[in-house]
Amino acid sequence: MSSFRNVLIATWALCATGLVAAQSVASFPGIGRAATPKEITAWDIDVRPDFKGLPAGSGSVSKGQDIWEGKCAQCHGVFGESNEVFSPLIGGTSAEDIKTGHVAKLMDPTGGRSTIMKVATVSTLWDYINRAMPWTQPKSLKPDEVYAVTAFLLNLGGVVPDNFTLSDKNIAEVQARMPNRNGMTTQHAMWPGTEFKGAKVADTKNVPCMKDCATEPKVASFLPDFARNAHGNLAEQNRPVGAQRGADTTRPEGKTPVLSGAGESSAMVAQTSVGTKPADVAKAAPVAAPAVAAAGGVDSKAAQALTQKNNCTACHAIDKKILGPSFIDIAKKHAGKADYLAGKIKSGGSGVWGPIPMPAQTLSDAEAKAIAGWLAAGAAK
Repeated sequence: MSSFRNVLIATWALCATGLVAAQSVASFPGIGRAATPKEITAWDIDVRPDFKGLPAGSGSVSKGQDIWEGKCAQCHGVFGESNEVFSPLIGGTSAEDIKTGHVAKLMDPTGGRSTIMKVATVSTLWDYINRAMPWTQPKSLKPDEVYAVTAFLLNLGGVVPDNFTLSDKNIAEVQARMPNRNGMTTQHAMWPGTEFKGAKVADTKNVPCMKDCATEPKVASFLPDFARNAHGNLAEQNRPVGAQRGADTTRPEGKTPVLSGAGESSAMVAQTSVGTKPADVAKAAPVAAPAVAAAGGVDSKAAQALTQKNNCTACHAIDKKILGPSFIDIAKKHAGKADYLAGKIKSGGSGVWGPIPMPAQTLSDAEAKAIAGWLAAGAAK
């Protein structure tokens, strides 16, 4: 009898959902259509702090380490220490913090901050890794891989032991060991409902102005024109990732040309800073295409397959900058230097193309030479 009742309830719910969707579409005739259940499922992937939305699965610390070194360490470091560009994920917590649920180092105003110090819920780690990582291939990890990477991160932070396997069955137990689990408040009404004991009051207390209201302020620079470029061109000083590129302070305010960001060459930036349009630079000094070694014995497809196999493409693309320079830019700069490139691939380093370091690679000498030969010959597609 209860099974029959459940079927009736489920049928009623589906009918109600379809009715609402139909009414919504009917309200705006000729605009769009109702989303299908499959489309909604594809988008509805968030995981809440109470673990609603968490898919079934599991992953061990050891498996997570393998995935981490192949897909994550390029940006976040082998031990989650990150680099000059990204903030550290691990560090600053202690065994006492795991006991109390409060990270003592957060009270130190002079100390640095890591992700494990601040994040209060393990679902936040799982959800973000699942939706946004790896940076170059978001949502490409399977649920078991996300469990494994999350387990490895928690192991680096001392939350779980080396032989631990994280799953949807025991993740709530892990939550009880998060170092900053008691460092988050829910008394802000930002969460609807009462699942997390949130205060059911407005999250803002602004009073609308109905008369004699202040005029909207005009946002303007406080720097006079003569001081605008006192510290050099800010557009050339900002890091090459993120939305903030910095203003071209060599020009008056409002006269800054729109650049495509990290992709311009230094010659292009230098020309535009003295008043030449990017399009004029391209016409005046076209960049020669890299030479393709048609008869040099370089197998382009095999070399590109090796860059995929060894996760080079996590930071490099053929013709555009990601974290590191494009393969074509490397080919232009180091044409014919196969031995040099093979050594750099194996040893890694930083400072040649900017502040982001490239870790030493563990591929074989033969593979390194094959990739280096392809680059030295022009990085043909």
